[in-house]
Amino acid sequence: MSKILVIIPTYNESQNIGNLINVIDSLDIDLDFLIIDDNSPDRTYDIVKKIMKENSRVNLIVQDKKAGLGTAYKKGFNWAIVNDYDKIIQIDADMSHDPNSIPQLIKESQHNDLIIGSRYIKGVNVVNWPMSRLLLSYFANIYVKILTWMPVNDSTSGYKCISIEVLKSIDLSKVQSQGYSFQIEINFLAYVKGFKIKEIPIIFHDRTVGESKMSKSIILEAIFMVPRLALKRFFRRW
Repeated sequence: MSKILVIIPTYNESQNIGNLINVIDSLDIDLDFLIIDDNSPDRTYDIVKKIMKENSRVNLIVQDKKAGLGTAYKKGFNWAIVNDYDKIIQIDADMSHDPNSIPQLIKESQHNDLIIGSRYIKGVNVVNWPMSRLLLSYFANIYVKILTWMPVNDSTSGYKCISIEVLKSIDLSKVQSQGYSFQIEINFLAYVKGFKIKEIPIIFHDRTVGESKMSKSIILEAIFMVPRLALKRFFRRW
């Protein structure tokens, strides 16, 4: 049996985190949770602490300040490595990723090293996004695919199952990306190191509670990160 850790970064997700943990728990899969909270003003971490009193499989790291998605995941990855987990599930806290896809992610991980829950592998499976946001995401992924040559249709997806061997092969201290570019960079490093990547279709639902963390800085970071990765591929520096 694989030892599996679900990593959930949070910032002002007090209205969602309890429901997400409960839904994942109801899947009756042997796994643990690590919530990494960026010192949320809405005190998301207090809700997690209450859950921990009832559920010994829930773990919590509270950061000193809002440090970003990439920083949270790197801290979570290192925690998973130290604690001898075999697989990592990445999932957003806002319920945009359907937790019921977790069993399929785990099943596919038996024969693949990185499984990506893809919005774009079978058409466009996005619900309730404004057209401007959808077009930005869709064409951004085409941009990534063309420049990096990665055979991935949804490089910005944050819903994944990752083998711990992938993470052990990466010098996480050198991964500086946040936001969508963090997802792209991890996928790219797995790809150039020869790990097996597979996408499975998911339906993405825009959040109904709470506020989006999207910002112009996150978009710009992704735009400029992709050519850097393409150059790394050309000069084989990773």
